[in-house]
Amino acid sequence: MGWTDERVELLKKLWAEGLSASQIAGRLGGVTRNAVIGKVHRLGLSGRATSSRSNAPRPRRTTHLPRQHRATSLMFGTRGNVALKAQFEAEAEPDLAPLEELVIPLAERATIVTLKESMCRWPIGDPGEPEFHFCGRKKLGSLPYCEHHARMAYQPVQVRRREKRLASG
Repeated sequence: MGWTDERVELLKKLWAEGLSASQIAGRLGGVTRNAVIGKVHRLGLSGRATSSRSNAPRPRRTTHLPRQHRATSLMFGTRGNVALKAQFEAEAEPDLAPLEELVIPLAERATIVTLKESMCRWPIGDPGEPEFHFCGRKKLGSLPYCEHHARMAYQPVQVRRREKRLASG
């Protein structure tokens, strides 16, 4: 449908009443919200009688839990994939000693072709290089990694911050 004089007048009236472009398009029928916005712009219509938004600031929520009752993840934040974090913490006690990369013997290394369900999927090296491989050791429970690599992947936030401070200081 085109823009007849009657439709343009109705558009001007509805716009002045403060209706949104979507509401106007619905009332006019046969035009989209974007067509209404384009026509309003071409007609040079501005200033609206009412606004659907209030200029008053939104009140802040005051239903915060006291700090001692918040979950640890809410106090410190969480980074990275934490889908298996709780499961890892239940299956293994984290050792706070610094972790070093394992040296995997050639016989135990797994490639994408030899990787099995029960093997650790920790990638080692650059995937573009011929020496690239996966850890291949026995994985820990239902986690995708062995115990050593699970400790590297699922470190508590405080441990990561402490290690970062020690490395930079």
